Amino acid sequence: MTKVAVFGAGSWGTAFATVLANAGNQVSVWGRRESLCEAINSRHENPDYLPGLRLPDAITATHDPAAAAEGAEAVVLAVPSQSLRDNLAEWADVLPSAVPLVSLMKGVEVGTTLRMSEVIAELTGAGPERIAVVSGPNLAREIAEGQPAASVVACADEGTATRLQKLCHSPAFRPYTNNDVIGCELGGATKNVIALAVGMAVGLGFGDNARASVITRGLVETARLGTALGADEHTFSGLAGLGDLVATCSSPLSRNRSFGEKLGQGMTVAEIAGGTRQVAEGVKSCSSITELAHHHDVEMPIAEHVTKVVAGEMTPKDMLFSLVSRSAKSERWG
Repeated sequence: MTKVAVFGAGSWGTAFATVLANAGNQVSVWGRRESLCEAINSRHENPDYLPGLRLPDAITATHDPAAAAEGAEAVVLAVPSQSLRDNLAEWADVLPSAVPLVSLMKGVEVGTTLRMSEVIAELTGAGPERIAVVSGPNLAREIAEGQPAASVVACADEGTATRLQKLCHSPAFRPYTNNDVIGCELGGATKNVIALAVGMAVGLGFGDNARASVITRGLVETARLGTALGADEHTFSGLAGLGDLVATCSSPLSRNRSFGEKLGQGMTVAEIAGGTRQVAEGVKSCSSITELAHHHDVEMPIAEHVTKVVAGEMTPKDMLFSLVSRSAKSERWG
């Protein structure tokens, strides 16, 4: 039985650990809090992030990173994106060499505008043949419940992608392979920002026309940035692009859409963040994605406007009407 280490005991890390266990692997989950690790081991449940769901017996949890990593043939990283650098600095000495490092994270680092795979490469020295990304419509609760879902495993090395595909292919989880790491990462990070904007529209009581408009234009912005960075534009019409965007913007299970909805209802960023353990990645990444776009002379008005709302420089209502009232111009596809 293959051992896989999952670093991160949040909702998506735990859900993916369930996928791995259902695919026949032994899974060791590293958790930041010892009390949560004890609950997972004794009750086979993650009461903080996936309450009421029984986890497979093949999942164990530990607060010791060395114990989690020992003997692992693959390491999955599932911490909040803005904490990855600090965590990897602590874990670098215990991570096994020559095994794949898999990112589940969907963000762009604040300050550096690095994608998560770039942070992993910088901190671990791993080459592109060892660094992979899993992305797609990944609403954690549904996947943990065993509902049918599909995702993309992206790696520059086709052999690594194929091995990881087999590692996480379970009866309810279908992974496809791709070599476009840049596109998959940008699709996963940018859709969180678009979901914040859609959530604001919902919170303000606007209807389907407004939501569909933001989703569609958000896809254009994502593809525009991705193409500028060297991604394959076809990636954005697949699971890691359109699929992830639609799920995140449409579902009440989406943390980013729910966060945006509360912003639209008049709550502040601080009030919303203070009421949950869950991290809405788009709240942090909106500024770094906007900065990344500026570095490459890419126009991303939705990301720019969401950044202003999060910074308290614009109201959600003003944001949406500002987007609609911008000067019209001819574009290749709308």
